[in-house]
Amino acid sequence: MFQVRIHGRGGQGVVTAAEMLSIAAFLEGKYAQAFPSFGSERMGAPVVSFCRISDKEIRLREPISNPDAVIIQDKSVIEPAHAFDGVVDGGFVLINSPNDVSEDHKKHKNLKNVTIKCVGATEIALQHIGKPLPNAVLLGSFAALTKAIKIESVIEAIKTKFSGAIAEKNVAATMVAYEKVMTI
Repeated sequence: MFQVRIHGRGGQGVVTAAEMLSIAAFLEGKYAQAFPSFGSERMGAPVVSFCRISDKEIRLREPISNPDAVIIQDKSVIEPAHAFDGVVDGGFVLINSPNDVSEDHKKHKNLKNVTIKCVGATEIALQHIGKPLPNAVLLGSFAALTKAIKIESVIEAIKTKFSGAIAEKNVAATMVAYEKVMTI
């Protein structure tokens, strides 16, 4: 089972990202589960969502404490949300940042033997979508980084969730992020 935890802020599409990731897995014939964890937060408050992907039926229903991958949609939540806690040995961390801040975090006690990549997803989203929504963009980077899901499945999931010009803009931004990680 591949487990993903997504951290960000309300309004950034954290919950939608987990949902699209689970749709992508389902499209590949896998079992998937996506769910959020938040209270009565408002726009801008820290939010976390989870996604499990497996070749077998998923019976777990609790939050993910030992993720194989962590996606950080807003780096300001890293410390307050303890976003790096529990990342498995050999896991992945994807950070929405136009600057490579991976060296800043490699010394973190919870990131031993973890691959860290940074992608300016907000900037890519602004350029292609016209809004600072990094969720779909980061899923393209996630596909390239982890190989847990195919980019074609991510694109189909985006088209399932959105339609028309919004879907096409998100797909274009997602492909830019995918290619960016593939060339790193």
